[in-house]
Amino acid sequence: MATDYLSEARSALEEQLKALREQEGRLERALAELGGAAPRRRGPGRPRGSKNGSGSSTPRRRRRRSGGTRAEQALELVRQNPGMTIPELADRMGIKQNYLYRVMGGLESEGAVKKDGRGFSAT
Repeated sequence: MATDYLSEARSALEEQLKALREQEGRLERALAELGGAAPRRRGPGRPRGSKNGSGSSTPRRRRRRSGGTRAEQALELVRQNPGMTIPELADRMGIKQNYLYRVMGGLESEGAVKKDGRGFSAT
């Protein structure tokens, strides 16, 4: 019984949406005929105030890495022991694996290391 009600409600909503979409098309055509351009649509999920998904006019700031960082320690270990995995590196360095995943991801995006299966090798 509840399933019938839900099906009917869903059908009614779908019909209303279809009618609204048809009306939207008619209104956009009428606006275009009057000389106004149809408004451009934003991507899904984009807030009303934002213009587009491309970057802003000012580049994002990035932190510079100082000497003696975990990334440098991890890179040195990978150079000495090619094929080391995240768990092995974490044990050797005495840090948690989840932090090391972030560190190694950064090194990989910089091109300093390359992933070989589960392990890493220096490039």
